[in-house]
Amino acid sequence: MDKLSNMSVFVKVVEMGSFTAVANHLDSTVGNVSRAVSALENLLDARLLQRSTRRLSVTDAGRRFYERCTKILADLENAEAEASSALLEPKGTLRVHCVPGLARHLVTCAIVEYRKAFPEVTVDLLLSQRMPNLLEDQLDVSILIARTLPDSAYISQKIGVSHCVLVAAPEYLAEHAAPVVPEDLVDHPCLLLSTVDYARDEWQLKSKTGTATFVPTGPGFSMNDMDAMAVAVRAGAGIGLLAGFSAIEDLRSGKLVRVLPDYHTYERNVYAVYTSRQFVDAKITRFIETLKARVGEELADTARALIGD
Repeated sequence: MDKLSNMSVFVKVVEMGSFTAVANHLDSTVGNVSRAVSALENLLDARLLQRSTRRLSVTDAGRRFYERCTKILADLENAEAEASSALLEPKGTLRVHCVPGLARHLVTCAIVEYRKAFPEVTVDLLLSQRMPNLLEDQLDVSILIARTLPDSAYISQKIGVSHCVLVAAPEYLAEHAAPVVPEDLVDHPCLLLSTVDYARDEWQLKSKTGTATFVPTGPGFSMNDMDAMAVAVRAGAGIGLLAGFSAIEDLRSGKLVRVLPDYHTYERNVYAVYTSRQFVDAKITRFIETLKARVGEELADTARALIGD
């Protein structure tokens, strides 16, 4: 391997944290990956990685060299991309991850709009509740809903803001007195959403006059998918929290009714996350622009309709 190839392998080892993961990613062998790093260490006369049977750790010299390598490789990628117009004209395959509810209600339509504008881009959409490893899974963009994002080397852009509201079927409320204050929820079966960013055992609500924390008790019904939650609520199973973008059409049609309409959950941000690079491919930048224009505006319209913001 030449020096640039060895640098590229070293960068991937630091980012993936494993010789085996890099070997699988490059369709190579652990021995080849190890030799690439050793060649750099011999060239530099410095230890870049501390190796043990259980883990790898980056030395101080390795961290400084990694930062230099990423800049050098990014500049090289940019030069190659400019030659092929990848930074100027969206083309190729865009691999996108998105949390399921947001994908079904907003992001899929945004992708259709994006494809109409840039037909030379093929989009692969992966739905999953959990944030993937973009490098290992070879994904370009991840679209998430979270209060905050964990520290990482990724770059993120805020697309918009989402809230959840309490809803029930009109048939359910015809048989059960609607709650007047949050404390009244104790008398109702509560449907619980259990995902990475929503704790099933606690509802944190706020209104213009104050806040309330409700802990559902007794036998209930929990699920990890917001659309499944909407089906259960519409069927009269009880009261549930639904994201505004998931509930808005059913509320407008009368299939669902707001419960404690002055209350909603604390806001959660919708982020587009992508790998940290100095230069970003046009297919990614144009896609994020489409998300902001389409998904961001719909989230804002929903918030104005339901929250008044």
